[in-house]
Amino acid sequence: MNISEIKELIQALLDSGVGELEVQRGDSRVRIVRGATGQEVVVPAPAAVAAAPPAPVVSAPVVPAAPAAPKPEEGLLTVKSPIVGTYYSAPSPGAAEFVNVGDAVKPGKVLCIVESMKLMNEIECEVSGTIVAKHVDNGQPVEYGTTLFTVRPN
Repeated sequence: MNISEIKELIQALLDSGVGELEVQRGDSRVRIVRGATGQEVVVPAPAAVAAAPPAPVVSAPVVPAAPAAPKPEEGLLTVKSPIVGTYYSAPSPGAAEFVNVGDAVKPGKVLCIVESMKLMNEIECEVSGTIVAKHVDNGQPVEYGTTLFTVRPN
């Protein structure tokens, strides 16, 4: 792997918003990790892989800061992303959003879509209630466990 290929990989990491990228071509292997300060770190990985699992990498979250959540109240439930992907608030560009703050929801109501690996995954509400807050903007990348909505159950 030459320097221009590594630069392309760094650009791909920046464009995608992921926190880490690892690529192996033949005997060459490179791992690029987005650092806690937002700077990228290129770590050439050894060609031979040891049997031990890799050490965890601690870094700042990749997801941009979400809008401020309402003051914590007892009884509020959060809807979290079950997968890593891209959050979409509507079924298609220009269409009405699935839900807005203040909307009443019932179990099975589609709240949003999280696209992962070109698959559109509908995230449904599991309780009856009212949407109190939306924590993610349309088109934003989300991680596993990212809070998407806050719901006040009925």
